[in-house]
Amino acid sequence: MNTRLQVEHPVTELVTGIDLVEQQIRIAAGEALAIAQADVRRDGWAIECRIYAEDPSRGFLPSVGRIVRYRAPMASADVRLDTGIEDGSEISVYYDPMIAKLATHGPDRATAIARMQDALDAYYIRGVSHNIGLLNAVMGHPRFREGRLSTAFLAEEYSDGFRSAALTADLLAVIVPVAATIQHRLEARNRRLAGRMPGLAGRPAAERVVSVGEVNHPVSLSELDDGLAVTHAKRTVTVKTDWLPAQHLFEGTVDGRPAVLQVDRTGVAFTLWHRGVEAAIMVRTPRAAQLAARMPKKNAADMSRYLLSPMPGLVVSIPVAVGDNVRAGQALAVVDAMKMENVLRAERNGRVAKIRTAIGDSLAVDQVIMEFE
Repeated sequence: MNTRLQVEHPVTELVTGIDLVEQQIRIAAGEALAIAQADVRRDGWAIECRIYAEDPSRGFLPSVGRIVRYRAPMASADVRLDTGIEDGSEISVYYDPMIAKLATHGPDRATAIARMQDALDAYYIRGVSHNIGLLNAVMGHPRFREGRLSTAFLAEEYSDGFRSAALTADLLAVIVPVAATIQHRLEARNRRLAGRMPGLAGRPAAERVVSVGEVNHPVSLSELDDGLAVTHAKRTVTVKTDWLPAQHLFEGTVDGRPAVLQVDRTGVAFTLWHRGVEAAIMVRTPRAAQLAARMPKKNAADMSRYLLSPMPGLVVSIPVAVGDNVRAGQALAVVDAMKMENVLRAERNGRVAKIRTAIGDSLAVDQVIMEFE
């Protein structure tokens, strides 16, 4: 008999209503088991997600550092969170990077999944990479919802790694109106600032273009007594919210349906996260959108001549030297992270021009280890 608790024991406790830890402690204290098998009743469904400080886009490599923003979903009878993390907590290279166990309950599987998605949308963590977006995308995946699962699910559905869930029409119908509403409220706040130039304190324009990535979505806006009417793709919806510019969670309703989106602002742009989708947003006037389309695209820097550390860690060994000719697949460095040694190998043939680190050095993500000619 295996008497230790499994990581998934909150699922059992939510479905049965039995506190397994309490029963273990009572038995260890010499008390008799307080329940019989006939007392164990199953009520509904429960599902658990492990929240990890890891990067799904980099093969689930651990992410270490300080958690600078932490807001957990509200606990309730159907939402349970087991964690010891708070603002300022450190994820180190020495221990397992699990942040929390999030479990939800419902009368059926579909309800438990829906509550999990709502809880994941409201789980805001910054400072380290995490798997919340992937978990939310899995919850919404048709194959997962249908129960057609196997241990190969991630390899089959996200063979190139995970960066963002697919932006479906249903998700776009939430993200575009919310983005327009956020910009509308930002402009309303700006109009109230003192010292503005004459002529800049008028009402905001009724027409806007919401850019989601590289795709433009024209919208029309109309203020209501209790919200904002947003027309997009020949459909008008009403958005209601108390969101303020300093808040990282947009909480409101879109056509009467609750919606929670994570918001990060960077200058005049912002990023929205919802149901596993990460959407880069710009909201402009129609004229500004026309001019933006004419701006030249900046090419990404060529980093093929560098060996970068894919994770934070310690340099254990560097089995090559300056001037060595290396072949594709040859070991170039060994980095220790989370008590695991990770061998970094050459992606192609080349010659080592410079080594920028030494054994024992601490590495940050994407830090240059060596250069090639």
